[in-house]
Amino acid sequence: MSHRAGFVSLIGRPNAGKSTLLNRLVGQKLAIVSPRPQTTRNRITGIKNLPGAQIVFVDTPGIHASTGALGAFMQKTARRAVEDVDLVCLVVDAAQRTHPDRLVLEPLEAYRGPAFCVLNKTDLLRPKARMLPVLEAWQGAHPFRELVPVSAAMGTGCERLLELIVGVLPAHPPFFPEDATSDQPETFWVAEIIREKVFRFTREEVPYAVAVRVEELVERKAPECLYIRAKVFVERESQKGILIGKGAALLKRVGTAARRDLEAFFGIKVYLGLTVEVRLHWRRDGRALREFGFMLTS
Repeated sequence: MSHRAGFVSLIGRPNAGKSTLLNRLVGQKLAIVSPRPQTTRNRITGIKNLPGAQIVFVDTPGIHASTGALGAFMQKTARRAVEDVDLVCLVVDAAQRTHPDRLVLEPLEAYRGPAFCVLNKTDLLRPKARMLPVLEAWQGAHPFRELVPVSAAMGTGCERLLELIVGVLPAHPPFFPEDATSDQPETFWVAEIIREKVFRFTREEVPYAVAVRVEELVERKAPECLYIRAKVFVERESQKGILIGKGAALLKRVGTAARRDLEAFFGIKVYLGLTVEVRLHWRRDGRALREFGFMLTS
């Protein structure tokens, strides 16, 4: 049997569980996960290597009505994710979105390839009989090739989903080396992990006003460690004060939690230095968006 390989987009509403699903399918934490919606801002490529197959996943920002330059970028990214892919998986929160949503179906209208409807969070459906009308509702919304109930959090149905995905991929040699898990640079993952910790430890508008830029990432020999300096940007002085906290306590919590994840991610001791800077209204500034890495590469 020839080798199969292809690109698969994960699209859907904010908080449908796309990032959790990506991490589960790839088998490694690649996308940041938060109970807050609209956590993912960029396309994130995760690579799953299987015997005789390679799946290249593209995670995307949640599809929602948006405003501002950053919101426009996120929506353009989400809608372009159905271009030049071999399969689109529409991820639905089956516990909340029991009826089809025209906004998330819109990107599929111009797509001519196969599409799956992945009904996520099935572990939250009580009783299980509630699943049948949800399946029927989404089945009638679009000519999906497959409707696949899963729980990304529990792992239920994910192996079957991988098998179904491989079944529709074209015969093609691997696009990436067998040990690759992503095509994003190391600095991207450092920034994402730091941003995830800001989401965990801050509230209200602060997490959404944060961007992270890695200033330095070098491997040092004496002592052996990964030396990282990163700058966290916010939009107002008040947000800077909240993020730093009294006696810099909150920023230390963010840094300590991020460092632990980074050490697990890179498998080496990490020194992490964080500073906070105000960049007024950066989410409305196209130049700042490009500087912080929010730009389409294709």
